[in-house]
Amino acid sequence: QVQLVESGGGLVQAGGSLRLSCVASGRTFTLYTMSWFRQAPGKERDIVAAISRSGTTTYYADSVKGRFTISRDNAKNTAFLQLNSLTPEDTGVYYCAARRFAAATGLYTSSEDYTDWGQGTQVTVSS
Repeated sequence: QVQLVESGGGLVQAGGSLRLSCVASGRTFTLYTMSWFRQAPGKERDIVAAISRSGTTTYYADSVKGRFTISRDNAKNTAFLQLNSLTPEDTGVYYCAARRFAAATGLYTSSEDYTDWGQGTQVTVSS
């Protein structure tokens, strides 16, 4: 099991930017595909973005394509999510998730596939 700690959330005006970080510990970070999920009040937890072990394969939800960027620094055991051009619809708790994956270029996109979760960081976008 890997322990995940998110940071970087906050209150931002529409059109603004934030950078979320997810620091992993406890296991070899490079064995894990990483992702970010978002949960708005009263809604399900949905995937925002995912990145493969190698960082060469990424996935984005349609709602964030062109605005958000997922990345990872394997030397620092950290995954990032850059959020640009934020809108009030982006408000929610953002969770980092991890899952071991055999292939360096594969990834998971369903919350059911992820085994390790952070505690979440709140992102609030005001209009």
